[in-house]
Amino acid sequence: MEKTIAAIGDGVIRIEFAGDVSPQMNQQIQYTCRLIQERSIYGVIELVPGYQTITLYYEPIKIRFEELVGKLENLLAKEQDQEIIQEKTRLLHIPVCYGGEHGPDLSDVAKRHHMTEDEVVKRHQQPEYLVYLLGFLPGFPYLGGLDSAIATPRLQEPRAKTPAGSVGIADAQTGIYPLSSPGGWNIIGNTPIPLFDAEKKEDAFLFQPGDRVKFYEISEADYSQLTLRNKWEEVIADE
Repeated sequence: MEKTIAAIGDGVIRIEFAGDVSPQMNQQIQYTCRLIQERSIYGVIELVPGYQTITLYYEPIKIRFEELVGKLENLLAKEQDQEIIQEKTRLLHIPVCYGGEHGPDLSDVAKRHHMTEDEVVKRHQQPEYLVYLLGFLPGFPYLGGLDSAIATPRLQEPRAKTPAGSVGIADAQTGIYPLSSPGGWNIIGNTPIPLFDAEKKEDAFLFQPGDRVKFYEISEADYSQLTLRNKWEEVIADE
């Protein structure tokens, strides 16, 4: 897959991948991030994967731009490392209480597409989603794979407050709010599983780019019980 490397600021490099956004491109982006991390290039601070890019932050006083680009080009030109390619992925099963106070926009989404609310819920649960990236809020997962039949534009007037755990639709994406925040996504449900654990020093976010996600419906009673437990290990299945 063709790539270009360019400076976009002082201490910032962007690696851009040619082609359309797809699971295959995302797999290549995740592989490239793991490869760079595996090699531990001196001076590199952070990697931020996007839909078609990797933004790399580095310390210019530790490594010059030209030297870093040379190292990156050498890495990217090598044959792919099968051990890195075959790294295990995670499948997360996320419970959602749809509609009512938890999903105030479910009715409008259903009306827009001439469906019942139950049909929207069924279509939302059927796909296995891919976490393309985290953004907007810390730990907010952008999930690709939404059924095009329920793709819905953002709200014309964003809400001043969207509760944490809100599951929303925006155009051809679905996502989950990790924190209470203003937002313009169509909220169709809410998950009681927290997406952020402030007590963790590492891996404080539930989702990681490259994860796969399945949603399943729960009742109000189940929602309350799960809220009390809040155990990440109950939703994560390594594969």
